[in-house]
Amino acid sequence: MNFHVLTLFPEMIEQGINTSITGRAIEKGLISLNAINIRDYAGNKHGQVDDYPYGGGAGMLMQAEPVYQCYEAVKKKIETKALLSDPDTRKSPRVIYLSPQGKTFNQTMAEEFAQEEDLVFLCGHYEGIDERVLNEVVTDYVSI
Repeated sequence: MNFHVLTLFPEMIEQGINTSITGRAIEKGLISLNAINIRDYAGNKHGQVDDYPYGGGAGMLMQAEPVYQCYEAVKKKIETKALLSDPDTRKSPRVIYLSPQGKTFNQTMAEEFAQEEDLVFLCGHYEGIDERVLNEVVTDYVSI
């Protein structure tokens, strides 16, 4: 199983996941972790990914474009790998957005996710992520 985590803090994800039972699973090759920095897909030299909400209001949101571009790069990588192993496979990856408004994570959900070859986790920051990109790419809203 391959985990792809889209985040602003890939080092924090890698350090946390590489410990304990998940670290041992990675060492044994049972799972893999690919933490991707969303800032790498920002269209500016400073790697800025935050913006004001379009409808106004307090706080900052993650811009849609860098998140979408990051997702597209991961999706392309997954699809390319799948085509090499099975040319008839054309399935978009399952994208999990971690949000308190999502369904509470449970054993049934864990068993369902375990059937996937690749899982993409989208980690928000600030007040969240621009809703347009969430509507476009997210398949599951999960609260942990």
